[in-house]
Amino acid sequence: MSASRSQVRLSRALGIPLTPKAEKYFERRPYPPGEHGRARRRNDSDYSVRLKEKQRLRAQYGIREAQMLNTFKEAKRLPGMTGENIVALLESRLDAIVLRSGIARTIQQARQFVVHRHITVDGKRVDRPSFRVKPGQVVSVHEKSVQMDPFQVAAAGGNAEVLPAAPGYLKVDLDALQVTYLRTPKREEVPVTADVQLVVEYYSR
Repeated sequence: MSASRSQVRLSRALGIPLTPKAEKYFERRPYPPGEHGRARRRNDSDYSVRLKEKQRLRAQYGIREAQMLNTFKEAKRLPGMTGENIVALLESRLDAIVLRSGIARTIQQARQFVVHRHITVDGKRVDRPSFRVKPGQVVSVHEKSVQMDPFQVAAAGGNAEVLPAAPGYLKVDLDALQVTYLRTPKREEVPVTADVQLVVEYYSR
């Protein structure tokens, strides 16, 4: 199964579109995949409801379970509400910032850009999608990569057409393929679909 088809199936299973392509499929088939997906009617247990919210959040950032668990543990140690801290930590990931800015079209593409060393932080190449960007740091496309087709599409606003508007905690200059991480975001500013309190309850069980 191709990566795009698997994202469509996962989107339908979780009830949220994870990519622009999945959103188109999801609009036509807003029910779980499989032969009996349309007919499923069941009362989910408290555990399954919490599990699904955790899976939703993890899928939107495309991270492994171990990474999600480590994020929860770190968020729990920080002052403030653990759920909000989880989202703030995830949003400071380099791949998330590349996506939110409109430089990438999907989180998978954002990760690929970083791994292939097309992205810099304060002028230095970084190849770890999980790299934690600090407020004030500037994320850019490397000068040797800006003429590549995906980045030219981004600079022309092609990705912004299918993504939510850039949130207020980012200062985006798509013409320059550059974004500044201004500050730690508030939960309500972050365009992810998940009940973070249920995610906290899942890991606290």
